[in-house]
Amino acid sequence: MGYLQLMRLPNLPTAAADVLAGGAIAGVSLQLDGPFNLPDLAPALFGLILASVFLYAGGVVLNDVFDADVDARERPERPIPRGAVSRSRAAFFGGGLLLLGVVAASMVRMESGYIAAMLAAAILLYDSYAKSSDFLGPLVMGVCRGFNLWLGISILPIAGAGSYLWVPVVYIFAVTTISRGEVYGGNKKALILAALMYVIAIFGVGILVGAETTRFWFSLPFLALLALMVFHPLWRAYQINQPAEIRGAVKGGVLGIVALDAAWAAGYGGLWVALIILALLPLSRLLAARFAVT
Repeated sequence: MGYLQLMRLPNLPTAAADVLAGGAIAGVSLQLDGPFNLPDLAPALFGLILASVFLYAGGVVLNDVFDADVDARERPERPIPRGAVSRSRAAFFGGGLLLLGVVAASMVRMESGYIAAMLAAAILLYDSYAKSSDFLGPLVMGVCRGFNLWLGISILPIAGAGSYLWVPVVYIFAVTTISRGEVYGGNKKALILAALMYVIAIFGVGILVGAETTRFWFSLPFLALLALMVFHPLWRAYQINQPAEIRGAVKGGVLGIVALDAAWAAGYGGLWVALIILALLPLSRLLAARFAVT
C-alpha cells in the first residue's frame, strides 16, 4: 500500500491523457477508420502511455524521497515518514520507474526516447532543486507536462510541436503555484495569478484549435468542463484561504488535465477520441477517493 501511495495513483491517468492528446495532435486519429480499428500505431501508442505513466510515477516517488525530512514535520502521514516504505527503497523504486519510462519510449521511436530522457532530467531537476523556488519550481513542473504532451506528439514525425507545449507549461505553472499554500494557506495573490494563467491556457487551446482545425465547437464543451473543474474550487480557496480548500483547488487543477487533454483531442482527433480521454476522469476521481492527489 505504501508504494501505491507514493505513486499518487489518481494522477497517473492524467499522464496517459497527455499522451493520447499528443497523439491526436500528431494526427493518429486520421490513421484510424474508427475507435475499434487498431492498426500498427496502437502498440506504439500503448508504449508511450506506459512510458508516460512510469515517468510520472517515478517523479512523484522521488519527490517524496527528496521531501522526506520536510514531510516528517508537515505531512507525517506520508509513506516514508510513517515508515511504510524506507527512503532508500523508495529512491530505488522511483529511479527504476524513471529508467523504465525512458526505455519504453525508446522502444517506440528514438525521438520519443530522447524526449523521455529530457523529461526524466526535468523531473530530477524539479524534485532535487527547482521546487524550492517560487518561480523555477512551477516553471520546471510545467515544462515536465509540456514534455509529456510532446511525448505523445512524437508518435508521428510532425513539425511545429513547440506551438502546443506552452499551454501545459502555463497550466501546470498555475496548479503548482496554488500548491505552494496547501500546508499553511494564506496565498491569495498566488490564487489570483493562477486564475489568470488558467484563463490564458483555456483560451490558448481554443485559439489553436480554432485556427488549425474545423472542430472548435467540438472542443468547447470540454473547455467549459475544464473551466468548471478549476475555477469552482479555486474560488472557494480564495474565499476560505485555508489548507483544505487549497488542496481542493490543487486537486481540481490536477484532475482538470484530463478535460484539457480531451479538449485538445476533440479539436484535432474528433469526439470519439475526446470521449475516450474523458473516460479517464472517473477513474482518477475513484482513485482520488482512496489515495492522495497532492
